[in-house]
Formats: sequence, structure tokens, C-alpha cells
Amino acid sequence: MDALHSAFASHLAQTSPYPIALDVVGAEGCYIHTRDGKRYLDLVAGLAVNNTGHRHPKVVQAIKDQCDRYLHVIPYGEFIQEPQVRFAERLTGLLPDGMDSVYFVNSGTEANEGAIKLAKRITGRTGLVACHKSYHGSTHGSLSITGNENKKYRNRPLLPDVHFITFNEPEDLHRIDERTAAVVIEPIQGDAGVRIPTRSWIQDLRKRCTEVGALLVFDEVQTGFGRTGTLFALEHFSVVPDILVLGKALGGGLPMGAFVASHDRMRLFTHDPVLGHITTFGGHPLPCVAGLAALEVMVDEGLTGNAVEMGRLFKELLVHPAIHEVRGEGLMLAVDLGDPEKVQQVVHTCLTNGVLGFWFLSCPMAFRIAPPLTISAVEVRNACAVIIAALDGTSRN
Repeated sequence: MDALHSAFASHLAQTSPYPIALDVVGAEGCYIHTRDGKRYLDLVAGLAVNNTGHRHPKVVQAIKDQCDRYLHVIPYGEFIQEPQVRFAERLTGLLPDGMDSVYFVNSGTEANEGAIKLAKRITGRTGLVACHKSYHGSTHGSLSITGNENKKYRNRPLLPDVHFITFNEPEDLHRIDERTAAVVIEPIQGDAGVRIPTRSWIQDLRKRCTEVGALLVFDEVQTGFGRTGTLFALEHFSVVPDILVLGKALGGGLPMGAFVASHDRMRLFTHDPVLGHITTFGGHPLPCVAGLAALEVMVDEGLTGNAVEMGRLFKELLVHPAIHEVRGEGLMLAVDLGDPEKVQQVVHTCLTNGVLGFWFLSCPMAFRIAPPLTISAVEVRNACAVIIAALDGTSRN
């Protein structure tokens, strides 16, 4: 073990006993470069973060230009900072009517925390409803509405009055009632292995929330910004939530989250008490300019359309007796092998052969495909050839 690897293991807090531990020295487009001179085709995109690819020149230039102006100057909300204003203005201009106020924070899980607080403030209720097999983050509030007990049992007690329903199950909607402050769902479940609900279920969920006065919160931390072939996954269902949660790709590769609601609702944080929600680094100018640049790239370069086309090509090419199903929308895909051991073997074999894949924490039977939305047909074909070869190898074991 070299000195850098040793220091990584000794001085950085670890998240698992078996990190991939690639020693990264550079990344460009759809590729990651390591110190030993290897190049990896990235099918992970930082877990749906680098939607415009690694170091898109327009994003990098926006960051450099802002560095020449100023960095952090004051905690969020006190000064007028043009990067925040311009990004919020552009973002809300692409969202449905009524979603006109953005609260910038530092990550997706923090955005979910803010959304929970806002929902309780608006409704005066305490009940929260989420879905089994969901994932909303690792902080206490977000973990409380995550439907995976394996992640939670060491951290109890968590938030009280949280109830779980089955995703895409019509019979469970009656459990949303006049005690419910909010229903928090991923419009397409990610960590559960890319599970897509019916359009009718999402629309019935919207109706039920409206009937009982509960707020509908869409967690689009993973599905947002073109990942599913539309700018936001809500477009697949013709449903507008009361609060929209964003993260991952929002900051163009820099750390950022946000929650979005109506101006009138968001103003509740300004009084009784003042500073009803506060963040020191939320809306930092660097992620704001990077996020705005990335959003413009996505629109100008037609990356949502490319996500649809390349997602279709993955499904066309990934045909093998060991593959039970390739499911998903756009470039948010799960390749289901029906066997956790085979998933691990394929992911590790692909890594050895220069293709970076990843698994799902809550769906061990499948591995994910979520590359930068800039990926080309040639790169998709190369990736699929490596995956099929890995499957051939595991099939002989």
C-alpha cells in the first residue's frame, strides 16, 4: 500500500470496509483518470451528479470567473448576491406555476430537512408519510422518512409520527389523512432499484393529498435535471407537487441542494420565529454559478433528448440470458440480474476492464447505470460490450 492509500485509510473517515479506492487525478467528459495511468468510462456520474459530464468547459469557466469576484460573504439570505438571484430566477422559470421561490442549501438531505420543516409549518401538523424502500438522505429527519430499516436501526429514536406506505399501491392511499403534514416521495424510486409508478397512482396521490390538506413533496434529488429524459421527473406524470426537493446535479458538480415552493409558503420562515430556517453556506456563489451554467448547457445542448436516446440504446444492447430486466427512464437505469453475488462480480469485472458501475444499497439484485447525460452512442456501445463480456464470464462460474 502506497503512502497516499495508507493516509486515505488512516486519516479519512470511511463509509464501508471495502471502498473502491481509485486514486483519481483527473476527470473529463465521461471519463475518470487514475494515478496509474488508467482511464475509466464513468457509468455512475458521481451518483447522478455530473449530468453535464466532468468539467464541462462552460461550467469550469463560470466557476473561475466567480472566483475572481468573491466567495463566501455572509450566511444565506442577508445580502443580494447575483449568482443566487440569477440561478433561482432561471430555475423557477423552468418549473410549473406556483413554484416560484427557491431556498438554496448544501445537499439533498438538507433540502429534505427543510421541506419537512416547511410542511409542518404550513399545515400545523406532525404526521409524515413516505414509502417503503425509499431513500431521502442520512441526516436524522431524512433518515426518518427513508424506508430502509437496515440504515436506521442504529440511530433510533428518529422522528415520531412517520408512517410508510407501499410505493405504487392504490390501496395504501387511504392512510394519508387529516393528520398528515406531508407525503414525501421520489417520483421514480432510485435506491430501490429504479421503480417507476403508474401515472394514475401519482395523480391519485396528488388528489388524496389535496382532499385531506396534506402537502405533496417530490424528492427529485436524483431524478432532476434531465436524468429521466425530462428536465424534471414530475413532467412524466403531469402532477405539480407543493414542495420540490433538488440536489445532486443541481450544483453542476459542486455541493448544493434546494427546496422550492410558492413565495407565500416560503415566507413563513421569515417570522414567528425570524430565521425559521437558516444555513451558513447554502447558496454559496460557486455552486450557484456552476449550477446555472450546467442548466444552460443541459437546455442548449439538448441533453434530455440525448438521455432518452442513449437510455433506449442501453436497453437495446443489454440483452443477455443473465439479465432479467433493464428498467428505468432516460439514463436512470437498473440492470436486474436477480442475484446479488452476480451483481458484485459484474461490477468488479467491469471495473477491471475500464468501466465504472455501481450497485444499489436497497436493491442488491441489480446494478445502476447513470452516466453523464453527454455520453455518446460509441461510449454506450463500448460500455455494453464490457458488461456483456462480464456477464459471459460470470455465467461460466
